[in-house]
Amino acid sequence: MEEIYVEYISEPKLTDPILIEGLPGVGNVGKLAAEHLIDKLKAKKFANIYSRFFPPQVLVGKDGVVRLVSNELFFVKKNKNNQTDIIFLVGDYQGLTPEGQYEISMKILEIAEKFNIKKIFTLGGYGLGRMVEKARVLGAATNPELVKEMKEHGVIFQEGEPGSGIVGASGLLLGLGKIQNIEGVCLMGETSGYFADPKSAQAVLGILTKILDVTIDYSELESKATQIEKITAHIQDLDTLPEKTQDDLRYIG
Repeated sequence: MEEIYVEYISEPKLTDPILIEGLPGVGNVGKLAAEHLIDKLKAKKFANIYSRFFPPQVLVGKDGVVRLVSNELFFVKKNKNNQTDIIFLVGDYQGLTPEGQYEISMKILEIAEKFNIKKIFTLGGYGLGRMVEKARVLGAATNPELVKEMKEHGVIFQEGEPGSGIVGASGLLLGLGKIQNIEGVCLMGETSGYFADPKSAQAVLGILTKILDVTIDYSELESKATQIEKITAHIQDLDTLPEKTQDDLRYIG
């Protein structure tokens, strides 16, 4: 098997699509947000990405049938619900090693070039190490013009403060993409980092859908958020949570 193998189910004809990445990370914010958007826009899967850089395992479905862990690519074409063609990147895992993170990100950018992608949105969580009542959406971008544009949509940029890193695909796709003249924005929903956080995912989608001029239903995310709130209601104070420092949590996975 190649280090990274892309299995195309189909090769859609798209016009200047954008790429939205939502791989697993802190609070699974990006994954929840991207998968919700895929569902609501009825995007279609067109490729599987397999790699030696993923964990050496298969996943077992409800029917008992196994599948190799992978990342997946979906697409949706411009229509009355969305104003542009979109490619989504989601999946089971990110690369296990720094080398794997770089190699997989570069492969994704090869695919981006194949489909003439000029702009990338990466989605993730910004871990605070404490419970969050109302999540803000923090941002990073590849040029000052995008920073200004994102501010107009309500994205918070921590200018003037010491910069924190964005680890994993959410950061590398922007950094490596910038070298290839692909614009990029990272949208990070504030989250405790202790649980899958659908409320933070909804906050990210609230910004992203405004940018894309898309209207979607949030009832499923709201239902998941209610379930999480019931769990956290039993937590009396942060001392009962796993011990993590802010430095451990302030990154995108």
